Amino acid sequence: MNIISPSLHRYCRLKYFSKLPHYNTKLDKSQLKWRTNHIFVQINPLLSLLETKCKYMTQLKQIQSQMIVTGISSNGFASSRLIAFCALSEKGNLDYCKKLLYNMENPNTFSWNLTIRGFTESENPKDAIFLYKRMLMTKDNEECSSFLKPDNHTFPLLFKICSRLELYYMGQEILVHVLSIGYDQDLFVHNAVIHFLVSCGFLEDAYKVFDDNSVRDFVSWNSLINGYVRSGRPKEALMVFEKMKMESVEPDEVTIIGMVGACAQLENLELGRKLHSDFMDKRLYLSVPLCNALIDMYMKNGSLNEAKALFDRMDERTVVSWTTMISGFAKFGCLDEARRLFNEMPEKAIVQWNALIGGYVQAKRGKEALILFQEMQTMNIKPDEVTMVSCLSACAQLGALDIGIWIHHYIKKHKLFLTVSLGTALVDMYAKCGNIENTLQVFHEMPVRNSLTWTAAIGALAHHGNGHDALSYFSKMIDSGLRPDDVTFLGVLSACCHGGLIEEGRNLFAQMSTKFKIPPKSKHYSCMVDLLGRAGLLEEAYELIHCVPMEADASVWGALFFACRAHGNIEIGEKAALKLLELDPDDSGTYVLLANMYVEASMQHRARDVRKMMGERGLEKAPGCSSIEVNGNLFEFIVRDKTHPQSDQMYECLIHLTGHMEIVKFDSDVYSTI
Repeated sequence: MNIISPSLHRYCRLKYFSKLPHYNTKLDKSQLKWRTNHIFVQINPLLSLLETKCKYMTQLKQIQSQMIVTGISSNGFASSRLIAFCALSEKGNLDYCKKLLYNMENPNTFSWNLTIRGFTESENPKDAIFLYKRMLMTKDNEECSSFLKPDNHTFPLLFKICSRLELYYMGQEILVHVLSIGYDQDLFVHNAVIHFLVSCGFLEDAYKVFDDNSVRDFVSWNSLINGYVRSGRPKEALMVFEKMKMESVEPDEVTIIGMVGACAQLENLELGRKLHSDFMDKRLYLSVPLCNALIDMYMKNGSLNEAKALFDRMDERTVVSWTTMISGFAKFGCLDEARRLFNEMPEKAIVQWNALIGGYVQAKRGKEALILFQEMQTMNIKPDEVTMVSCLSACAQLGALDIGIWIHHYIKKHKLFLTVSLGTALVDMYAKCGNIENTLQVFHEMPVRNSLTWTAAIGALAHHGNGHDALSYFSKMIDSGLRPDDVTFLGVLSACCHGGLIEEGRNLFAQMSTKFKIPPKSKHYSCMVDLLGRAGLLEEAYELIHCVPMEADASVWGALFFACRAHGNIEIGEKAALKLLELDPDDSGTYVLLANMYVEASMQHRARDVRKMMGERGLEKAPGCSSIEVNGNLFEFIVRDKTHPQSDQMYECLIHLTGHMEIVKFDSDVYSTI
């Protein structure tokens, strides 16, 4: 029994539907609002009861029973209210929603849309696609000869699912359907298509759809601008923004957020400031998302004071606000300020801990990073992959092998998947801590490796003098289809250097620019000079320095100087030392080494001149510093350091060791003369 006319029924559906959350926004089930003052609801107390008193599915089923008894359940509008509760209410049930839909006497597009919408934000959004396909096979009771047709509310939901799950080919099929029934000129559908193409990474197609159609609104412009920004293409976002201004379309808050993000990527502080200023001149409300975007832009452009001023003025701060500030200060080495904000933050999650630990590691303050990691554990915060990678980097900096092994055991115990980044961090840690066996073991256990992983393994082999093995791994890396970078070549050239592989080193150095199109940097020239210098080819090394396209730095001249001292070549050694002093006249180490070279060549008068020059310039030899790990604790010492409570015993042990070394040296000298 149809209580209201079809025309009034359609009007009720549209009015009700306009009150639901917009299709392009994420569904919040607590937002479901009923139009309880509608005339049809007022004359049917059961519907009024459904909308004002119903909180749970058991209550809905009781109301449904009464609706069946009274006969109003056969009305499409009334049934749609039951479906709306099941699909959109916080206490709804999507399985029951489908049962209601499939058993409706008068199914309509509106009810199907409600159900599809419910599944869109569910744990199984693909079910919405199956509903759409079943909808196309359902008879339309108002037009008995045809099937139900999706409308301009159905398609945005479907494109939203395809965007979320990156179902590009499914989206293409739906787009064909859109074109076949003529909904491509509808604004909602047009915007949904742009958003779908942007989300799947087809930005050129999205721009074509946008540019070929005159149907546009803020959503169209913003989808394209923010799509370019999310894809790391800020220049194209700026181009669309300029076009938007040319067409006299006033940007809104979402536009500004996108453009501020583009300024952050472009490191264009001037434009970012202008956008901020223009927004404030219009006396518009500075929302939390926009404020967070501005803080991020200022931080990424190194304008820490402006970011802090904005943060301090915020009435409401989100986790994003705090994290952006902490990460920004940590990135730029302002770790005291980052720590202060971290301590002030009301609730800290793993993201903030990672930001601060990562900041300490980046600033080469690995010891403090590991202390912070221990503090994190006492707070029962479970570390994730990012934490592990940062802590392994700290261990690599400090040579803290015991802690690195503990982290490796933690990874195994908690069955963390050995991703490329985590595996590479382990390989690098073991390599820099001197454990070549574990380095290669982890390397071979990794299911997937990238060029960084291979580079770490090659560098480890090179550092431990396994030159031929390092070159073998380099060949395997090339055979696997991975492209080496400048760091990889630094590793293989170091391998040649440590292994005395002169010809191989020359060939690899030549291949850098000829085969792999990688211009050698100063460190590569330094490696080659070291390789040639160790082999006594000092003239060739000296000539190579004059081929450096940029001005040779201290690392290059230093390599030559060390080689000259080792081979007693005073002539070239003096030239190298003078260049080093020219580059850094306050480096006491160069003076000391030059004086030692003169002493070894029995040129005492020149050695005295060098030491005299040091005294005149007020220079002293910088005290040496070393660190050692004992039972997971790191201890640092400088020359003549007596701050440690057991320093007396340490020096006594050192004297003992020195005595043993002298005995061994004496024995070896005796045997060498026999």
